[in-house]
Amino acid sequence: MSAVVSLPLIGAAALRARAASRGLRTLPTDVKDAALAAMADALVQRTDEILAANAEDVSAAAAEGTPESVLDRLRLDAGRVAGVAGALRELVALPDPVGDVVRGSRLPNGLQLRQVRVPFGVVGIVYEARPNVTVDAAGLCLKSGNAALLRGSASAFRTNTALVAVLTEAAEKAGLPAGSVELLPAERASVGELLSARGFVDVVIPRGGASLIQRVVMEAKVPVIETGVGNCHVYVDASADPAMAEAIVLNSKTHRVSVCNSAETLLVHRDFPALPRLLAALGQAGVTMHGDDAVRAAEGSVVPATDEDWAAEYLSMDMAVRVVDDLPAALEHIAQWGSGHTEAIVADSARAIADFTAGVDAAAVMVNASTRFTDGGEFGFGAEIGISTQKLHARGPLGLPELTSTTYVVTGAGHTR
Repeated sequence: MSAVVSLPLIGAAALRARAASRGLRTLPTDVKDAALAAMADALVQRTDEILAANAEDVSAAAAEGTPESVLDRLRLDAGRVAGVAGALRELVALPDPVGDVVRGSRLPNGLQLRQVRVPFGVVGIVYEARPNVTVDAAGLCLKSGNAALLRGSASAFRTNTALVAVLTEAAEKAGLPAGSVELLPAERASVGELLSARGFVDVVIPRGGASLIQRVVMEAKVPVIETGVGNCHVYVDASADPAMAEAIVLNSKTHRVSVCNSAETLLVHRDFPALPRLLAALGQAGVTMHGDDAVRAAEGSVVPATDEDWAAEYLSMDMAVRVVDDLPAALEHIAQWGSGHTEAIVADSARAIADFTAGVDAAAVMVNASTRFTDGGEFGFGAEIGISTQKLHARGPLGLPELTSTTYVVTGAGHTR
């Protein structure tokens, strides 16, 4: 009980989640799927209730001068509620990873060895003003047999409270243990408690901006799966088709600027023949370009770029642009300034494509495709917790298999050593 006393904000919720995780661990797939379907139906049925809570959050955030890019992440409408409900239904259709045999063999001594996927147990998620994460995280955790401790931002607390109330009521009616999904208080201190909750929480996953992620990584006493910021690059090779390059760059930058897989930097080979056309297209789309001398010489509206621009995750209609001498120079720039999220090349040269994919260090590499495809749903994984940019346990979209660990099951016939 002493550990609970040291967790005054989250202790009771953590105990409920720990108890629920033992039941979830062995829950049949059909029970979990029925609960997810019931949760999806309940979200749609109670959309008005959810939107009323969200309107209060958005109004309060706007009154505090919150940037529009953040308001966009916070804001829900009927279509977005239907979308997150649809993501839960997609999870129903996906295979349950629990019990999957990763590998197995019969040892020379006759022992049968199997490495089997098992739930983590209790997963803590720390995230910012994205109410959709509340639903996605709950669904992914439940399908993979984990209890979820959700710590969203204060700015979305009314929305998250309404969402979790809808989800938990539907889940418990469908047979899931009480405590399977818990919303933690939005006080700053609750994050610190979550990060120190060894014995209660098996892993913490941060999803948000650089400062949030750094805090979690630096302070955590429990294991962390690090999701990263998205300083994503598009490199346009000299061999690139101009029309293809324009389409990919515009989609990567402007399709939705407030998300981590939006491109923030454009690197263009000095011999690419259509740089003025590409810059003009960005300008016409409303993008403010921050460029080096070569870029400014090609387009007069470009503002001078600084090191801060090369490092920036803008999450806005801004883009850093640099002309590079060759592909190795592009790789060097990405190695210095990239965040390891998503890097893209537009090229017709097979050699350039091979050199780029081999030489770049990122969770996802796009070849003649937009950076916006780095997404669990787009990859066919269903909804995702986030994009892991670390190299241990999981990298890239964190879907269902990535929310499990493994156990070795060794079967003998009276074997002794």
